Amino acid sequence: MARVALTYLAEPGNRVVWQLVRAYGAEQTLERLMGGDIAEAALRTAVAVRSGPGDPRRVAEVALRRAERLGARVVVPADAEWPGGVEALAMLELDAGGRINRDVRPPLCLWVRGSRPLGDAFERSVAVVGARAATPYGQHVTTDLAYGLAEQEWTVVSGGAFGIDAAAHRSALAAGGFTVAVLACGVDRPYPMGNSGLFEQIAESGLLMSEWLPGAEPLRHRFLIRNRVIAAATAGTVVVEAAARSGAVQTMSRVVALNRRAMVVPGPVTSAMSVGCHELLRRFPETRLVTNVAHVLDEVGRIGEYLAEPARGGDHARDGLDEESALVLEAVPHHGTAGPEQLAARSGLGLRTVLRRLSLLELKGLIVRREDGIALAALARAAVARTDVPPG
Repeated sequence: MARVALTYLAEPGNRVVWQLVRAYGAEQTLERLMGGDIAEAALRTAVAVRSGPGDPRRVAEVALRRAERLGARVVVPADAEWPGGVEALAMLELDAGGRINRDVRPPLCLWVRGSRPLGDAFERSVAVVGARAATPYGQHVTTDLAYGLAEQEWTVVSGGAFGIDAAAHRSALAAGGFTVAVLACGVDRPYPMGNSGLFEQIAESGLLMSEWLPGAEPLRHRFLIRNRVIAAATAGTVVVEAAARSGAVQTMSRVVALNRRAMVVPGPVTSAMSVGCHELLRRFPETRLVTNVAHVLDEVGRIGEYLAEPARGGDHARDGLDEESALVLEAVPHHGTAGPEQLAARSGLGLRTVLRRLSLLELKGLIVRREDGIALAALARAAVARTDVPPG
């Protein structure tokens, strides 16, 4: 109850409140705040304003009863299901100024809807985030990534917004996987309203999670506060699309500072929705470019668990040939035939060498011998794409 009341009095992540709770415990900290025993003037003012309408303890009791009716629960650090990754926020320090970048401490409590233990859900989890105004390209890439992650039994975490977030949640559900929506409002107040049906699906087969009491409004600054939890609780974060000024970009700054795996999907250089992604790649050397689920798994998996094969073209019949055999094959005309002497002249190899290599090429099915000379076999003709060198 004390932790709930403290979260009501001060926005989550408040550095002073967290330090007091760590030093004196939640109940004594609540007593100090209610008694005005606060050195920081801004926090003292916030506590006074929010205490005006009613006793914070009473507010906490009402919220707990409301959550019980809703089928939600409060999780605190002493609980077995507390996600341990968020404790890394205790050491997070950011260079940028402002309260949003200063008050980044761990949550005091978390509100949860859904049956699976919270810590278990985050044990193997990847955040997939990005622009609300997602392009068809971004939606397509997100669908592939989230579906593939869910198939590999990784929890897909996102923020429940339109665009990339919604696509990530839906794809994970479609794959029969698990997804967590980390909200910037109460778990009983879906935002945006257009995703209400999606939130109900997530509550039934995944988890809805928030730091704010039931009924809390989705105020703009709360999305920025929420992002630190997404960054800390997961093994890594993928930004699929992001404009120049984007909450996803802000999330990635926390991912990098927390030494989590930071991944970015590139986009067309002409797309405004990829400007933020490209800037992240330029700004943070720690970020990795990813284009498919294999790349993501290679980043977040244990050493040796996954291996993303390098991209390469299709196999050719000439693959694996030694240098001399490749030169002889290259000398065979694409159309028509040539004699061994002609092939020796064109390849720059001795006649005896050419004759030996022709035997090897014939065994591999790359050439055929005709009455008027040597010709490419159908297999080689289909595999070797080149322009004939004009005679002379």
